[in-house]
Amino acid sequence: MRPQKRSVSPPARAKACVILAGGLGTRMKSSLPKILHPICGRPMMAYALEAALALKPRMTVIVTGAGTHGQIENALASYEDRAGIRYALQAKPLGTGHALLTAAKELGDDFSGSVVVLNGDFPLIRPETLRRLLHLHRKNKNALSLGSFMTDDPASYGRVFRDPSGMPARIIEKTDLAAEDEEIKEVNSGLYVLEPEAVRLLGRIKRNPRKKEYYLTDILALARREGLRAGAYPIASEEEFAGVNDLLELGLAEAAIRRRIIRGLSKNGVRFIAPETVYIDAGVKIAPGALIYPNVYLQGGTTVGKGCIIYPNVRIIDGIVREGAAVLDSSLIENSEVGEKAQVGPFAHLRPGARIRPSAKIGNFVEIKNSTIGKGTKAMHLSYIGDASVGRSVNIGAGTITCNYDGIRKNRTVIGDGVFIGSDSQLVAPVNVKKGSFVAAGTTVTSDVPAGSLAISRVRQKNVKGYVGKKKALAAAMKTPKDK
Repeated sequence: MRPQKRSVSPPARAKACVILAGGLGTRMKSSLPKILHPICGRPMMAYALEAALALKPRMTVIVTGAGTHGQIENALASYEDRAGIRYALQAKPLGTGHALLTAAKELGDDFSGSVVVLNGDFPLIRPETLRRLLHLHRKNKNALSLGSFMTDDPASYGRVFRDPSGMPARIIEKTDLAAEDEEIKEVNSGLYVLEPEAVRLLGRIKRNPRKKEYYLTDILALARREGLRAGAYPIASEEEFAGVNDLLELGLAEAAIRRRIIRGLSKNGVRFIAPETVYIDAGVKIAPGALIYPNVYLQGGTTVGKGCIIYPNVRIIDGIVREGAAVLDSSLIENSEVGEKAQVGPFAHLRPGARIRPSAKIGNFVEIKNSTIGKGTKAMHLSYIGDASVGRSVNIGAGTITCNYDGIRKNRTVIGDGVFIGSDSQLVAPVNVKKGSFVAAGTTVTSDVPAGSLAISRVRQKNVKGYVGKKKALAAAMKTPKDK
């Protein structure tokens, strides 16, 4: 074997990252591309992409397949405002070596610098792991470096075979293992760093005779034959390199990421009563001093402020819960805001566009939609408030309904400061109940109520004296002898 050549010292940062995302993921049994399956509110591939972008590469190439290209590009559109993201289409699924060769064409013939290669189904990969491999690669002036890990159950992983001097010589696939190689515990992770002289070897990888594919793993032996310096480094745990190939592995990856999220929040001062029961998306922010009870789901871009209490069985999607607020048991909040020291629940539903101002209270079985509830206002029981503007210090009695839909369009209700709405009232929009007025219980309001007025629309009550006795006597007289 030729002596290893020392590669020219790479520049201070990675010039390019390549993410391999062309696989169909047939074992997922889904029409959704594997790498787009959501994990904690983000597409699986977003985690690998975020880790790659943390290296601040000049260019990031995402390799897609013919059946998934459009979906992947659409799903990752929000990242495209970051300079340097490109897509390379692998028209035929001819293996990982061919996928990287496809990306190399996108890099261009005049490319120079390091290329970090990782898989799109690496949701648990950490930016610091990529940095560590890149550091070791540069420190040792390698042309090729790969990340490895040690495991007691190598299963189907490719084994890293080292020569007598301890240098990595080749990667042996499971199907090619000799009996004496079964004891090798160091396995290939699928994470690589390559210099241009190693990238140029991609076109020389031969097609595997069984799978009819070009394996990227073959580049290690090829590089050694060419005398290029190569290294393999056990740099992280098996969990971090665990790929996702089916729905079971998807669930395991999500559980691991959720644990990371909760661990980080806990270290920052958020208390979880039963952390193993809480589901938190990656985009959620919780301030120190918040208390989270069991079976809570916080999704999307939800924000929970300092000192908030989120009680059991609450689900919040893209909501804002401001400092000192409480969301009581079994409440649902969607794209809404809960103000400082406000209270929502139990069994309340804030639909999109609800804005609960500070110190307001929304009670059990109350539904709010596209409405503002003023400071200090209370709606405690069995009410629906939709498309309304409710002022400060208003009392909404039990059973109150804003009748906002006339069959064609939605209409608004305006309720001024200090208004009292009696129980079982209906406010037929568009209508304006002005400041300081009263609406009597059981009233249907169909026109504006002037400030300081009483609105009442009940039928006058009539009491019929002696009615009960007459009713009983009539019933007794109508009985037949058989009934008696």
